Amino acid sequence: MTDAKKLNPSAIIALKEALAQIYWYKKDLRSFLINTLENSSILANINWDDYKRSITDLLVESLARNEIRYRDELIRLFTAVSSMSDFSHLEHLDDGKEKAIRAKKAVEALRKYTSGYQKIWDEKQQTDERRTAYAEKLERVNSFKTQLSDLNKEYCQLVTSTDLQGRGYRLEKMLKQLFELFDLDPKASFKIEGEQIDGAFTFDSVDYLFEAKWQNELVRANALDSLASKVQRKLDNTLGLFLSINGFSPDGISAHSSGRKVLLLMDGSDIMAVLDGRIELPELLKRKRRHAAQTGEIYMRYQDMLG
Repeated sequence: MTDAKKLNPSAIIALKEALAQIYWYKKDLRSFLINTLENSSILANINWDDYKRSITDLLVESLARNEIRYRDELIRLFTAVSSMSDFSHLEHLDDGKEKAIRAKKAVEALRKYTSGYQKIWDEKQQTDERRTAYAEKLERVNSFKTQLSDLNKEYCQLVTSTDLQGRGYRLEKMLKQLFELFDLDPKASFKIEGEQIDGAFTFDSVDYLFEAKWQNELVRANALDSLASKVQRKLDNTLGLFLSINGFSPDGISAHSSGRKVLLLMDGSDIMAVLDGRIELPELLKRKRRHAAQTGEIYMRYQDMLG
């Protein structure tokens, strides 16, 4: 606990009394303690054959003597017991109404000391929740960075590979994993045919048809024509993304930069910018689409964005 203030001795006494009253049967008290205390090993040295009041006295005293170690458990007991308001489980016993009244009075007496502890406990819970949320976020970030780094290494190996057919299949797998990493919902149709990968994904409420080529020469207009014709046969809310690792010929770019723009172009330098962590893939796509809408230019590379 962040609050180092010593627990009120009167509160300790009130807690003993309340614990002794809120349950008549020891098995019910034991069940309550097991479900309330986070460290159940605290109960290991309790002799449950002893009298109930002896059990509660021993438990609370052992926690109080080791207050620095068990302060959170004491606060947990304070808040759990003082929050009780229903004692109907006592009323069916012999002299049940009287037992319920005693339990109610004992809990009310405990509440006089617990308002401050409740605030401390609430603050601790909020701190723990923030710490847990931060740890989970950090874990997600680290996991994301690790996966992106692995894909980067895979791509670098592909760049130097001489196995062209194997390179294509590995690129297909790598690209699908990259799209999945950025939650772009790649469809299962990411398939390679020769040097060309066909697929589809969804981003920002727009469906994209995707093609990729890895060839030595620049991709020319006829290859872009094929993808553009597929896009034009789809609904209006469909675009095409063409990835050519080694870029595009000027005639292909100019042919599809006039009229209705249905394609966005990406090359290997764009992929490297994403894999290096210089820009996220969704942001890259968003900038490319915005630039194409504003200027008509469908081939804006990452380095052009920097300018």
